[in-house]
Amino acid sequence: MRDFSNDHRWLSLNTATVRKQGNLVAIIEACARHGIRAIDPWRDQVARVGLERAVRAVRDAGLEMSGYCRGGMFTADAAHRIEARDDNRRAVDEAKALGASCIVLVVGGLPQYSRPGSAASKDIAAARAQVHDGIAEMLDYARQAELPLAIEPLHPAYAADRACVNTTRQALDICDALDPGRTGAIGVALDVYHIWWDPELNAQIARAGKDRLLAFHVCDWLVPTKDILNDRGMMGDGVIDIKSVRASVEAQGFAGYSEIEIFSNDWWGRSMDEVLRTCIERHRTVV
Repeated sequence: MRDFSNDHRWLSLNTATVRKQGNLVAIIEACARHGIRAIDPWRDQVARVGLERAVRAVRDAGLEMSGYCRGGMFTADAAHRIEARDDNRRAVDEAKALGASCIVLVVGGLPQYSRPGSAASKDIAAARAQVHDGIAEMLDYARQAELPLAIEPLHPAYAADRACVNTTRQALDICDALDPGRTGAIGVALDVYHIWWDPELNAQIARAGKDRLLAFHVCDWLVPTKDILNDRGMMGDGVIDIKSVRASVEAQGFAGYSEIEIFSNDWWGRSMDEVLRTCIERHRTVV
């Protein structure tokens, strides 16, 4: 396993971590100040400053892109499926312009939550079938752009509203069905917040192998968790054995960034520089 104790070369910042403290340009400038080499921005943050300005800021700062958040939200009623398809194609185009290494997919839950205005449904099996079909369609477009798709399984608490793909096994089943030749066009983004509890985790990481492990996200699970969405912990403040999960992905040959992604009302209330200094220190000691 790589030694992170002496530097933070392999730290990437998911820009949601400091989304309340400034816009994307300000975040990029702060990353440059702190010697952070890579980011993973969110589409809404890019939209606020404009794609052209975002591309220029990333380039001028010499940053790499560990991913782009997010594509997906495939589930919808018939009246909204073209909207979902077109939105995902725009996400691919934006990620390509920014130079992202992959686009992270949060696949969607029940249609009424994934695409507001869709007719209500309780059929999660149908939602999962739509996810398969939606990713297959997006994959054809992403292949043309030579942009890999990274399915992110989310904790089961998000099954209704954000993602009905909840385990690494489920995500890899989709990868194997759509890309049996393991061409590198599709894989997984594994976030310890969502997968740390899974008794099959190590076996499924081994099943993924190097070619399917496209992104690795870190934060921590607090006990108690006050808000399932916006109370993630800074690494080391919770119960996740982050080093053991990193050891498992690196045993398969993963050598990319450990991307810090913290949705936290607590950390959003602190200065950007304090958050980044803490991220760097915890990356060296805990990740």
